[in-house]
Amino acid sequence: MELRVLQYFLAVAREQNISAAAASLHLSQPTLSTQLKALEQELGKPLLIRGTPGSRKVTLTEEGMILRKRAEEILSLVQRTEQEIQVSDQNIAGDVLIGAGESDGVRCLFQAAGQIRRQYPDIRFHVLSGDGKDVMEELEKGLIDFGLLMQRIHDPRYETLEIPAREIWGVLMLKDSPLAQKQAITAQDLRDLPLILSRQAFSAELLSDWFGHQLTDLNIVGTYNLLYNGSLMVQEGLGYALGLEHIINTSGDSPLCFRPLSPQLEISVTLVWKKYQVFSRAAGKFLEEVRHRFANPNQTR
Repeated sequence: MELRVLQYFLAVAREQNISAAAASLHLSQPTLSTQLKALEQELGKPLLIRGTPGSRKVTLTEEGMILRKRAEEILSLVQRTEQEIQVSDQNIAGDVLIGAGESDGVRCLFQAAGQIRRQYPDIRFHVLSGDGKDVMEELEKGLIDFGLLMQRIHDPRYETLEIPAREIWGVLMLKDSPLAQKQAITAQDLRDLPLILSRQAFSAELLSDWFGHQLTDLNIVGTYNLLYNGSLMVQEGLGYALGLEHIINTSGDSPLCFRPLSPQLEISVTLVWKKYQVFSRAAGKFLEEVRHRFANPNQTR
């Protein structure tokens, strides 16, 4: 497959119309149609469902949807590679991509990023939010440089560095909830209450250990990927969300409050990257700064 043809395919997927895609690519419609048919023949699968003569809309087949996702990843990697190679030796510039779950520990990375930006103002930082599963998938595909996880990784394919931050589990609830009168929440307090949990597998294991039994024995009314959505469920009265402290602002006029679990449940925050990763100069400088700060937490520059 040629990169040029993948760009053509993505234009059609975006426009949902071959004529409109051809116009955006400055191609004739017959030329674009020929390229797409050749791509389908090469792959041996139909990629597009073409509309009737009265409807010019095209939709993607199941194989077409798979190709769209992969094509976006391939072209993104190509663009990053070109940018990294084209940067001159005298000018350290480029993008650093970090995948991160919801954690106040991200603040540590932002502090390192701020220091790097003061030294190298042409370096740009991008944070992609997602749960641990999403972050590891992006890291494995090479779509991000680093992942920040609320768990330890025991995989010889990765390097890790523990961030000097600890995350506390607790319950997010309405301020007028009876449980809001307590300073900490026990497993007994949550028995039979409607609960909203993180859908991450490691969270389920941690919480089942804390509760002392399987989560299927609980009254789970919903799950969330990012706690912000979980907080909206709480605000609308669906239940009590178990999550990490400091993610949702509960000060001021917020209708919500946070109470830690008892006994306390803490997790570590870990920066992860591929072992033997060949970093861009920008990502390499960031890693140097992160290692300096976390190896010498009391040292400032």
